[in-house]
Amino acid sequence: MNSAQPAPNGSRLVTAVQGPGRVLDLTVHSEAMAAPVSVEILPAADSSKPAPTLYLLNGVDGGGSVEGWQGGDNWLTKTDIEEFFADKQVNVVIPIGGRGSYYTDWRAEDPVLGRQQWASFLTRELPPIIDSGFRGTGANAIAGLSMAGAAVFQLALAAPGLYRGIGSYSGCARTSDPRGQAMVDIVVGGKGGNTVNMWGPPDDPAWAANDPYLHADKFRGIAIYVATGSGRAGPLDALDGPGVHSDPVKLTDQVVLGGALDSVASGCTRQLQDRFRELAVPATFDFRDTGTHSWGYWQQDLHNSWSVLGAALDK
Repeated sequence: MNSAQPAPNGSRLVTAVQGPGRVLDLTVHSEAMAAPVSVEILPAADSSKPAPTLYLLNGVDGGGSVEGWQGGDNWLTKTDIEEFFADKQVNVVIPIGGRGSYYTDWRAEDPVLGRQQWASFLTRELPPIIDSGFRGTGANAIAGLSMAGAAVFQLALAAPGLYRGIGSYSGCARTSDPRGQAMVDIVVGGKGGNTVNMWGPPDDPAWAANDPYLHADKFRGIAIYVATGSGRAGPLDALDGPGVHSDPVKLTDQVVLGGALDSVASGCTRQLQDRFRELAVPATFDFRDTGTHSWGYWQQDLHNSWSVLGAALDK
């Protein structure tokens, strides 16, 4: 609380409370959203030394619930990140919220989702608070899953030079062609939002401006790791698999709906790979032979991508 400095626009750390384990529960006031935002952080292994920062974004639900992050589906509740990063000199930051938002700046307040200015919060308001409060080096990487698998690229477009590394898991980065727009409409509409309030009608230039596929050349010089499953049931899609808890209904949903989602993500990711190859933009792609849209695979993806993201952060 004493060392964290406000962002230039006045956004500031409001509270910092010790959570369970190594988790610190932060409340940050966002001027852009005119609201408090919950941010969880796993501090670097040695808090007396400087450390880079890895931002981890959650999926379409934003990682929260009426009970806060501990009742939601997010990186902390669904994966082993607390243990995985325990010995690593990196601050891991997990914002909570932003359901159905694509973590972008919306042009208008939405009747259901409210005021969404996530790009401003994540790229301009939060980093100076984290860097000053947790001895950040100014070196950053960002990773996200599903909806956030596209948002991580969009945020890098919004803030050139902010991120040294990008990790995208089961995402669909092409967002302005008819199929991409349909996917975005489904994601946002599924949470009650209206994409007209986000990027305008389908022919609005904002759609193309926020499409990573169309701006693939701008990712040159950033370490990139992109992973997706094929949609076919794999070793983690079983009654004893992560998060299934021997529930046949949950398993069926994971195999059927989760399989369909990663099948679509796989097609989108192939397009992105082709585009990067066409432009000679270096990137690592991991197409798993099996795997659905589920947390067990995203945990594996994060582990596998750390060699790329960690190297980008000099860790």
